Amino acid sequence: GYRVSLQGNFFGCNQTYMAFLEYNPRKHIKLDPPLNIQSNATASKCQIWWSVWNVPWYLAEILQYELQYKEYSTSWEVAMNKTLPSSLPQVEIDATELRSGVAYAARVRCKVSENENSYHSQWSEWSQTTVFKRADVPKVSEKILNIKTLQYLFIPLSFGTLLYLFWNCKLSSRTQKNSIFFKWCFLTLGQKASPALTFPRQLLSFSHSIVCTAGILR
Repeated sequence: GYRVSLQGNFFGCNQTYMAFLEYNPRKHIKLDPPLNIQSNATASKCQIWWSVWNVPWYLAEILQYELQYKEYSTSWEVAMNKTLPSSLPQVEIDATELRSGVAYAARVRCKVSENENSYHSQWSEWSQTTVFKRADVPKVSEKILNIKTLQYLFIPLSFGTLLYLFWNCKLSSRTQKNSIFFKWCFLTLGQKASPALTFPRQLLSFSHSIVCTAGILR
């Protein structure tokens, strides 16, 4: 470490003021702000990248960045802040965080990562700003939309038509069988019972009627 002292003439007397008894430059770092910040915005995301200057290679690998962006017409006091998890000089903003057709301004600053014990620094000054605007989402033409709508409606409409035809056929078949059954009942009940018909014959005739009815309704 180093010992830092200040000397000056105070009230006509030369005096020495001890600022730091032990000064370690590694613990008092302030980097230059990032340079050449640029951006490229599409309908799905916005890419922002930059470069750093006058930073030793052993510090470049442990840098931490903070991004700040806002709508161009608003103040930086209401800007969004993001501390980036990577030491790479680039970041992506998802389009869901941006309003379509609105201009935005972004800037970035850097310092040594807080997870690093060998070095300590404060935030640099903010970089220059870059301006970008999210691209509009392309609209689907009405022709394509109508074709997709017909494709989605084709399956349920086809299924409904087949179900309707099947139900009508089944209902018609049941109606025909019921008509035959009612005619048979009318003829059976309309006949006069023969006095000579004994009880066994009546029972046999009744059983035969049940079997025939079941065969008709099957």
